Amino acid sequence: MDRHVVLDGIPIDRRTEAEIVAYVRDSLDRGQGGRIVTPNIDILRLARRNPDLRAQLADADLVVADGTPLLWASRLARAPLPERVAGSSLVWSLAAALAADGRSLYLLGGAPAFFGRVEGAHRAARRLVRAYPGLRIAGHASPRFGFYRDRATLDAICREVIEAKPDVVYLGLGAAGQERLIDRLRGDLPGTWLLGCGAAIDCLAGDQVRAPEWMRRSRLAWAHRLADRYHGHDAPYALGLLVRAAISRQ
Repeated sequence: MDRHVVLDGIPIDRRTEAEIVAYVRDSLDRGQGGRIVTPNIDILRLARRNPDLRAQLADADLVVADGTPLLWASRLARAPLPERVAGSSLVWSLAAALAADGRSLYLLGGAPAFFGRVEGAHRAARRLVRAYPGLRIAGHASPRFGFYRDRATLDAICREVIEAKPDVVYLGLGAAGQERLIDRLRGDLPGTWLLGCGAAIDCLAGDQVRAPEWMRRSRLAWAHRLADRYHGHDAPYALGLLVRAAISRQ
């Protein structure tokens, strides 16, 4: 079986979430790291007009489909994906595996501390450790919005992550920003897996609510976001993606 399906020029791995976790564990055992991206319809739409983001997606070691419309498109392309692999789910399953192996995790993202409230990455880390006591937290940080433009802050954050030498880093900073940061960190952390997970750290911290469980089971999580950006921007793109996938199989 071909391990990939190409959607809008981006090769997407045809693996289950369990297979992704097993792949990462095996790679860590060999001392090898990598890059995981979890594109949904919105990210593929942005990549279509952003060459840098497109190159970053194409350069990833693992690209998993975080969105049911991508599953539909893969079926139309006659290379069906086995399941949706959501970043908000993968952060849990990977953390469980790291805990079982006694490995470490760094969390970067989430809401900054304000008015005495603990930063989102710290709250997310506490929640994961409560769920998986064997998990080692190498560090956490929730930088303020726009920190990329402050060279000193950016350098300090990168230095902290590199010195922590985590086995896995969760980067929940938004598609374009987190991928640029992964580009910067990869060379200094060849044995670390870097997961761009978008809003997943906010979900872990309890600052953002996932779609209801019944919607996720019914593969309707995409509908949970229709009132947001999907309605105005992503729905037309999703329709175009399905048409292009159907044409590509001919």
